[in-house]
Amino acid sequence: MKKNKRLWLLVIPILVLLGFILKDSFNQKSIEDLPGGFKEVAFVRNEQNKGGIIRIYAVTVGDLLNADYSACLDLMPVNDYGSTTTVYFFDRSAPYPTSLSIDTPHFDTTKYKAIQISKKYGKKK
Repeated sequence: MKKNKRLWLLVIPILVLLGFILKDSFNQKSIEDLPGGFKEVAFVRNEQNKGGIIRIYAVTVGDLLNADYSACLDLMPVNDYGSTTTVYFFDRSAPYPTSLSIDTPHFDTTKYKAIQISKKYGKKK
């Protein structure tokens, strides 16, 4: 009887902790949850794993007046060691690129006009 009680005293906290971890994992905020109707439409990343990682995103915005661009940028990943994340925001009702290139200017600037460009830098350690 004592062994069962000890087992339950050990198992119940582990199950509660596991439940909190699973709940947190499935309730992560994404850019679609932010005001402004954001949607990621294109992404490219350099293949180099040594040195800085470069990530470039194209994101459409449905509601330009209520969009929280800085919160969207905060949800984008960035690594240490000089990495950069660049996000190009486009009006969803205008033409926008569906593919990007790692080389500047990253998309055809004669066809597509970004409404905002935001950059996030990683720490240099």
